[in-house]
This record gives sequence, structure tokens and C-alpha cells, in this order.
Amino acid sequence: MPTLFTKIINGELPAYKVAENDEFLAFLDINPNAKGHTLCIPKKEVNKLFDLDEETYDRLMKFSRKVALALRKTIPCKRIGMAVVGLEVPHVHVHLIPLHEMDDMRFERKVKVSDEEMEELTQRIQANFF
Repeated sequence: MPTLFTKIINGELPAYKVAENDEFLAFLDINPNAKGHTLCIPKKEVNKLFDLDEETYDRLMKFSRKVALALRKTIPCKRIGMAVVGLEVPHVHVHLIPLHEMDDMRFERKVKVSDEEMEELTQRIQANFF
């Protein structure tokens, strides 16, 4: 059965896509820790980060770096945090989280972001992605 993220990749579920290439996709988390919280995923469905082959792992990290740089240009913050923790979706995903304080990295506290804000963030991050 395809994962939730595979359904997003296949266009079966909507997402606020901020960056994409043939191999990876980045989209805003709909339950964010902070405004701009973004997930970077490989389009190939793999459950665990270290099960990726080394070359794909390296390319995912390079893609995530480019997305993080676009986030940094878009969202005023102290830095962009990165975590790979997701147990809830069995598909590799890198969390990129604009940090204002350490609690922004905790997955217990979430922020509300309207659909209009999500769309505006999507467009602004896309414009800063190179």
C-alpha cells in the first residue's frame, strides 16, 4: 500500500510543493512546528533514511540544503533546524524547521497556519529556490 507521501508524489493528495526535481520533492508540513516547516522526501518510497543507497542519500542532503537556503531567505529566523525522526509515515523525510527558539524543534508544540499563509509561503519559498 502506498504511503501518504507517495500519494502526494502521485498527485492523489494535495500538498504545498515548494521545490521538486526528478528525484525529490519538498512541501510544507500541514501540521508545522513553526511557520515554514518543510519536508524533503525522495520520490522513491524507502522507509528508513539509512536504507537509501549512499548516492541517493547524498543527493537528498544536497536537495535539502538547497531547500533550507530558500527557507532561510524566506522566513526570518535564527537558523534552520534539520531532523530525521518520522515514525508516523514509513517514507524517508527530512524536516527543515525555521528556528526562533529550541522549542521549535520539539514535535509536541504546533502552530496554526492558514491556507492563505501556506499558499503565500509556498510561492515565496519557490521564488527563493535555485
